[in-house]
Amino acid sequence: MKPKIKFLIVDDSSVVRQTLSEILSSDSELEVTGTASDPYVAAERIDRQIPDVITLDVEMPRMDGVTFLKKIMTQHPIPVVIISSLTGKGTETAFKALEYGAVEVIAKPKLGTKQFIEESRVQICDAVKAASRARLKKADVLEEVAPKLTADVILPKANANAMAETTEKILVVGASTGGTQALRVFLETVPVDSPGILIVQHMPEHFTASFAKRLDSLCAITVKEAETNDTIIRGRALIAPGNKHTLLKRSGMRYYVEVRDRPLVSRHRPPVDMLFRSTARYAGKNVIGIIMTGMGDDGAKGIKEMRDAGAFTIAQDEATSVVFGMPAEAIKLGGIDKVLPLQSILAEALRHA
Repeated sequence: MKPKIKFLIVDDSSVVRQTLSEILSSDSELEVTGTASDPYVAAERIDRQIPDVITLDVEMPRMDGVTFLKKIMTQHPIPVVIISSLTGKGTETAFKALEYGAVEVIAKPKLGTKQFIEESRVQICDAVKAASRARLKKADVLEEVAPKLTADVILPKANANAMAETTEKILVVGASTGGTQALRVFLETVPVDSPGILIVQHMPEHFTASFAKRLDSLCAITVKEAETNDTIIRGRALIAPGNKHTLLKRSGMRYYVEVRDRPLVSRHRPPVDMLFRSTARYAGKNVIGIIMTGMGDDGAKGIKEMRDAGAFTIAQDEATSVVFGMPAEAIKLGGIDKVLPLQSILAEALRHA
C-alpha cells in the first residue's frame, strides 16, 4: 500500500487549522501529523517528526511565515505550501515566499462559502500532493468534489482551418507548480523585439498583478496582468489574472485577449486548457505553444489541439521541472514537437517564430 503524504499545518487561527485539517484529511492520500499556532511550535513538531509537506500562513505572532520559510530552506528544505489571504501587503509578502522557495501559494479558504470551500478542497489537496514530489535544494540565502470540467463547457474545439499562416507569430505559455521561477528564467532573457506572449500561471486572485509587476521590473520586455481587449504586441507579455478565464481572440490580423468569469476548467481558474484551446481556434499555425512545470494534466489536451491546428509545441523536460506532471501528460497525448530543458526553450521558440 502506498504510504500517505504526511503534512504539518502552521496557522495562528484555530478555525483555519481545523478547516484545513478537515479539507486535507478528506483525501485518502494525505495524513495530518500535527498543527502549530506559530513557527516556534512548528519547529518543536518538526524535531519530533519531519513532515513531507508544511502548509504555512504568512502573518503570525512571534515569527512571520516568510522568515520561518527562509530558515527551513537554508537548513533542512521541506516542501512548503503558503496558504494566505493574499490581500494588500500580504500579496507582496506571499510573492516573496515563492522567491525564497515555497512550492505554491494559494488563497486561504473563505469559511462558510460552500462553493469556495469545495473548490479550495481540490486546489489545496492537489498543491500538497504536488509539493510532496517537488525537487528542492537548500536556498543560497466536507462535500463531494465538483466534477472536473473541460474546456468544452466554454469554447468548442478549433476546426481544421483556424487561420492561414502569417509572418506575425505569438507565444503562449502554460505553467503551474514551480512555474513562477521557471517563467522568471524564461522571460528575463526575452529580447525587446520578441513576438507577443500570453501566459497562464496557476495563481490566486490579486496575486497575478504583483507577479506581473515584479517580472516587469526584471525583464527587458513589458509584462502586465492581462485585461479584456489588450492587444498581443511585440515586446510585451500578458499574465492571465487569477480566478478568471483568459482567452485569445482575433479580429482581422489583430490578436487580443478576453477575460471572463466562468466555472473551473481542469479544476483551475485560470486554466491552461482554456487559453490553449482558444489559441488553437483563433491562431492555428501562427503560434508557438509552451507547457512548463506543473502538477496534473491542465494544458495537455489544449496543447494537443494546438499542435493539430498547426502550432509548434514545446514541453519543459523532467530534469528542470519542479513537478513533471503537465509536460508529461502533454507528451503522453502526442501534443509535443520538442522536449527541452528550461534554459533552451526560448531559443527554440524564437527560432520557430
